Amino acid sequence: MVIFPLRMHGVTAHFRKKRLVGPIDITIETEGFTIVMGPNGAGKTTLLRLMHGLQRCSGGGVEWAVPQAKAREKQAYVFQSPIMMRRKVIDSIAYPLRLRGLGVSAARAKAQECAGRFGLENLLDSWAPMLSGGEKQKLSLARALVIKPDILFLDEPCANLDGRSTREIEEILLDAQASGTRIIMSTHDIGQARRLAQDVIFMYDGKIHEQTTADIFFTAPATKEAQAFINGDIVE
Repeated sequence: MVIFPLRMHGVTAHFRKKRLVGPIDITIETEGFTIVMGPNGAGKTTLLRLMHGLQRCSGGGVEWAVPQAKAREKQAYVFQSPIMMRRKVIDSIAYPLRLRGLGVSAARAKAQECAGRFGLENLLDSWAPMLSGGEKQKLSLARALVIKPDILFLDEPCANLDGRSTREIEEILLDAQASGTRIIMSTHDIGQARRLAQDVIFMYDGKIHEQTTADIFFTAPATKEAQAFINGDIVE
């Protein structure tokens, strides 16, 4: 089942009559590692939430190549602040598999295998809420990737992590992308964007100002706002 492309046409989102984003017109194709960038309040998180279906459109529409219900089965979302279930690590990772009808033993076996790839094999019997920040974010990624999603959305997953944890998360994401998972991720970290991005979506004032390859964006941005952002200046 091919769920791509993802098309957004004329999409807007409002909160209490205030426009958060839009109008947005964009197409996301099958492959790649897309970084969404922009200053605070630009609409990065709202864009990801609209794509994933966590937020309703005020106008326009979001379309996949398959019905929405089918598309949702093949995607996952990781928040900036990890959301932990009151379960052991192994059962937290197994939870998405159980939701998809896999038996307890089979789900736990897959969860254990997945945990090993994320360096969580020694924490399987630990309570998820008791993990460190980096461990929680790795658990969130394991829980998202255990279903082998076609697309993974991430909202600044390394914002609160130290350098070592950030490096480990980046390696996990690059491996996932190389294995066929389409990744769309927001970040404020320009260094991280340079390391990971194949293409960039630059947002400002709730709109997409640029969508281009990473090489072009970082060497020859098309707008003064993007240039200011790359230079570390205030964008206004």
